[in-house]
Amino acid sequence: MSRAAEIDPIVRERLVCPTDHGPLLDAGDELYNPRLRVAYRIDADGIPVMLADEARAVDEAQHKAILAGAER
Repeated sequence: MSRAAEIDPIVRERLVCPTDHGPLLDAGDELYNPRLRVAYRIDADGIPVMLADEARAVDEAQHKAILAGAER
């Protein structure tokens, strides 16, 4: 099971991107903002690191792969 899937559902429905305040996609061990193409890691304890300064930029190939995985 991915770290994103392990987040408490009540907490998960309230998590949004700290930059644009929009919804995030579950992307394995990250939460992903497809609008800004940035991913927020989830640490080993299952805590999302929702800091804009720590977001990882996602390239075009990764973006397509994440979206393809989200459609399943």
